[in-house]
Amino acid sequence: MTSFVFPGQGSQYTGMCKDFYDNFKIGRRIIEEIEDHTKINLSSIIFKNENNLLDQTNYTQICIFSCSYMIFQTLLTEGKINIDQTKFMFGHSLGEYTALACSNKISLKDCSLILKKRGELMNSSVQPNTTGMAALIGLSADKVEKIIKENKIDLEIANDNSQMQVVISGDISELENKKNFFLENSVKKFVMLNVSAAFHSKYMKDAENILSIDIEKLHFNENKINIISNYSASPSYESLDIKKLLKKQMSNRVRWTESIKFLESIGENLIVEIGPNKILSGLIKRISNSFDIKTITNISDIEKL
Repeated sequence: MTSFVFPGQGSQYTGMCKDFYDNFKIGRRIIEEIEDHTKINLSSIIFKNENNLLDQTNYTQICIFSCSYMIFQTLLTEGKINIDQTKFMFGHSLGEYTALACSNKISLKDCSLILKKRGELMNSSVQPNTTGMAALIGLSADKVEKIIKENKIDLEIANDNSQMQVVISGDISELENKKNFFLENSVKKFVMLNVSAAFHSKYMKDAENILSIDIEKLHFNENKINIISNYSASPSYESLDIKKLLKKQMSNRVRWTESIKFLESIGENLIVEIGPNKILSGLIKRISNSFDIKTITNISDIEKL
């Protein structure tokens, strides 16, 4: 069986997926449809990045989703992938929504509109330049959690990306003040991230509550494809379970390492990453060498399938 994974914020780059847009009618049709739903000039932002909008959270998420969804639907239409042989889909943060659309759990229109709102909420949830995120290289989430708790540090784990990479969220001043402390406690590298706020933390709670109202209204189609939740790292194909877990995603950590370990534990061996860049493939390789991993970012990657 094949599992599909979809990237999150940070994977974007100017001109991503343009070869699919230029060479496949379905690619252009999908971008145009999402533009109609959201009233955002996606093609200009993605391919030209005028005014650096691609790196602003209120546009970044819908742009990455559009590219990932376009590539997936192109591969499906061209007969390069078989959704009937798919048991699991999941993604990193916003990528979980891409998984919902690609698995046909929710419609393209619904996914486009809720991701537009999600990006806007996350971008405006706190005062600019007051909160942020940092990547810690060299320790597992358990060890970072122990340091935080034992020393009463007011920071949270946002992303458990691999056994050697953890992202933390919190107040900018707390992040800056504790940088040397982490480096003195076995963290090999401390990197401040270029993000607008402390995502996947308590600072997103108000935004999460607002988005939950829209999530509750989403119409879900029932099918047998399992979505592995960022919040629980467990799979479900039932809409009520998926919806309940999705409501908790924005203010809680992305349990990426646990999600990959789950696939490993049940003997899944083929993972296909679809979307811009190869960030998730790199993380998966650091978590386990048990998988055959294929990354589809450009047309030239199709031959891998």
